[in-house]
Amino acid sequence: MNRCLSPYLRPPARGSGPACFSPLRPRLIPNPRAAVWKRSTSTVGINKNGHIDVGPGEGLLFFDNIFPLKTASFDLRYLVTRLDKVSFEARIKNNYIPATLLGPDGGFRITSIIPQVKDGGAFVKFVSANPKQVEEAVSAYLKKCRIKPWYSPLRRVKAFAVYGEPWIEDLHIFPTTRLRIEFTGGDGALGLEQLYVLFRRYGVIADITPQPAASKDLPHYAIVHFSSIRSATAARNCLHGFTALGLQGGSGKEIAVKLRIMYERAMKAHWIRDWIFGHPRIVIPVIAAVLATVTVAVFDPVRTWFIEARITRSLTFTESPYWAWLKKYTIGRLPIGRHHAEMGDLWMVWDERKESVEQLQGWLRETAETFIVVQGPRGSGKKDLVVDTVLKGRKNVLVIDCEPIDEAHGDSATIAAAAAQVGYRPVFSWLNTISSMLDLAAQGTFGSSAGFSQTLETQFNKILQNTGTALKSVALKDKPDIQALGDDEYLDANPEKRPVVVIDNFLHMEGNSIIYERLADWAALLVSSNVAHVIFLTNDTSFSKSLAKSLPDRVFCSILLGDAQPESAKRFVLKHITDELDELDSDSSAKALELEESIQALGGRLTDLESLARRIKAGESPKEAVQEIVETSANEILKLYFLEGSRKKRNWSPAQAWYLVKMLASNEQIPFNQVVVHDLFRLDEEPIQDLEQAEMISVVAQGGRPYGIRPGRPVFQEAFKRLLEDKVLAAKMELHSFKTLIKGETAIIEKMEKELEMLATLPKQPKGRVEFLLVKVGIAQKKVEDYEKSIEALKKVLKTEY
Repeated sequence: MNRCLSPYLRPPARGSGPACFSPLRPRLIPNPRAAVWKRSTSTVGINKNGHIDVGPGEGLLFFDNIFPLKTASFDLRYLVTRLDKVSFEARIKNNYIPATLLGPDGGFRITSIIPQVKDGGAFVKFVSANPKQVEEAVSAYLKKCRIKPWYSPLRRVKAFAVYGEPWIEDLHIFPTTRLRIEFTGGDGALGLEQLYVLFRRYGVIADITPQPAASKDLPHYAIVHFSSIRSATAARNCLHGFTALGLQGGSGKEIAVKLRIMYERAMKAHWIRDWIFGHPRIVIPVIAAVLATVTVAVFDPVRTWFIEARITRSLTFTESPYWAWLKKYTIGRLPIGRHHAEMGDLWMVWDERKESVEQLQGWLRETAETFIVVQGPRGSGKKDLVVDTVLKGRKNVLVIDCEPIDEAHGDSATIAAAAAQVGYRPVFSWLNTISSMLDLAAQGTFGSSAGFSQTLETQFNKILQNTGTALKSVALKDKPDIQALGDDEYLDANPEKRPVVVIDNFLHMEGNSIIYERLADWAALLVSSNVAHVIFLTNDTSFSKSLAKSLPDRVFCSILLGDAQPESAKRFVLKHITDELDELDSDSSAKALELEESIQALGGRLTDLESLARRIKAGESPKEAVQEIVETSANEILKLYFLEGSRKKRNWSPAQAWYLVKMLASNEQIPFNQVVVHDLFRLDEEPIQDLEQAEMISVVAQGGRPYGIRPGRPVFQEAFKRLLEDKVLAAKMELHSFKTLIKGETAIIEKMEKELEMLATLPKQPKGRVEFLLVKVGIAQKKVEDYEKSIEALKKVLKTEY
């Protein structure tokens, strides 16, 4: 026996790899598993062609179920089987072959063992005088012992005699239950009965599919479908290269046919990929639904958490008490910047604003299910009044500024700006562009959208929905678990627990009406369900039209903020220039008078008063500061209301704006109807409304109707005067106005002339109509002549002035 196993008991040669102890004798032998777990290659046979050379008197047995079947390039089961401490050769010799054969009188000697790892078995080459008796003895022994490996507890080890010429290859073709039997050596083939008898010994056959009769492919073939993969592997390794007698096509003569057996894929290669690309109408919507589900399940809770952190300011370290303590005892002890005055929370010095502050605080303590609206012109201090005074020190406040959302260009930028306002992250706004391209490609492919991309309204609604969820979670954070009240009852009974949502710059521009509509609807849902208080800050006088669509049955709690009174404006400026007060007192009273005149010229607009205070603190005199502010305002008016590039989407003409400039330069207020009936307006109120929306003018109402027109900001009156002082600009605008008036009168004349021509064709003219039209033509012509004379005078001015 030792002589039979001598090839496996020699010491390893130098450089032959690792060694292990044999289970038979305590001697070092080459580690057979080290070779098995390398990638199988065609290195057997004399010519290294993958065929096992069988000499005279030698036979082959194929032992099945020695290894796990390899069904893919990376099969993790092989990593587990490598933990086995016993080599497969030792298992075959010790456990799978009866001792009677291995004895001195058995007439059986093993010459080599060749693994077939991919097929889960191994070939045993032996020498014996009766190979058939060896197969029967080994098969009977294995059937009696019913040896089952630990990795395959339901199937025992089997052994089969090899009748063909097995081929060991390393192709990426893995075992399947289907075998493709090709008949080589001519045009012969085996019938179904012959195939059944030949292959049935290896396992149950599910089906045998012969080559279609119409097929002319050579060599002929047949498909044998086994019930299990192990049966197919055994048949393939035992019968590959076997020569059998088949029938020749056409003549029916018997002919020697050699079998070449390969595994047939159960399904076509890349069929999943082909099916996906072949059914885009089904696949693309399914992918979109899966992506949406994953997004909602994974990212929505994270986004809601970030929004809650934005509302509660839990991630704002500057508001932490530890930061305040650290700042107090570090930077606060330094003399640098300790006397710096802030421009905030000075509303209590304005007597007329105290009542508004108290009223807003009272509304926030009530359970009114309606909007709170603070309306006032730009620069009147709406945000400072609400955020810095009324809501100062209040927890759970969310401020949404509509200005960056409205001024963003493109859907992606708008969504990113809206997400930044509420703390909605992560936001993948760039995916919208890619999704639109995919939808466009899908529409070009099968004629309909795939649903990948979402509209701006849909994405904005999603942001608002997550924000609403976060607001409700914050509102219910302090609710006791044992309280019997439901969520709605608790919020209704505790209005002070509700967070406050401040929507600033509402109706900032007219472009994104969808954004404002969705915001109003969302705010209506918040106040109706008692989730939050909502405060709108707007400078639009027609805000009620937009908000009434969302809450049609409610009366809004509104406050109108105007400009400060002269005395309050003076106190406001003096509080900011405390360092300069001593200088004013010690100097002559002329500077104090100059300061008072400067404040009176600017009016009570907060932004202008703050600008005046900063300039005085910078070293400018009050007069110089006012001149700079007026000059800046004049340039702003010229750019916004008169230049061609600024009025592409405006409904007024430069001539109409210039008429208001002339009238308001010398009058603090002019009658509304006086402007409407002027020849430049001709009873059209739309340009006046548009100029009011652009904040050049403000319309004063009395008794529910327009009564008068004032400058949009108090400083504008001085800016209007400054524009009139520019002779070139005034002459140019007057020239433009007269041309506009001439154009209007010429249109009237042409209209009258057409009617006169029509009347001339009538057999009898209506009484007095011709005279009436002639009078109208005469009046219009007289105006045109006067306008032409004025134009000639203005041209002389433009020729001499520059």
